[in-house]
Amino acid sequence: MIQLGYFTLDTADIAKARAFYSGLFGWSFDDEASKPTYAHVKDSDPAFGFVKAERPASETNLYFRVDDIHAVCARVVELGGKAAIPAESASGLSCVVCDDQGFSFSLWQAAEDY
Repeated sequence: MIQLGYFTLDTADIAKARAFYSGLFGWSFDDEASKPTYAHVKDSDPAFGFVKAERPASETNLYFRVDDIHAVCARVVELGGKAAIPAESASGLSCVVCDDQGFSFSLWQAAEDY
């Protein structure tokens, strides 16, 4: 069986990424495992972190499962990001958002959660 064991997200500014995502999802960071060019998200499964990159890549489409997609979209905007209008499908609600540095990712609320 092959499963995702670790991933990183590119960002132009590590400090801004830490502030945005801790404000949005409540993530905390492991300062001992972090460096000026890397921020490790504490207690994540699978493990992941943010890597400083000159041009953040957003080819991978990550979906973060949330309990209330409308509330999380509003929080994205409050934190300086942008959010599309959630679209409904048989599996639930989803939408693309971007952080305050332009990195795109998606949110998903399962149909059974609304």
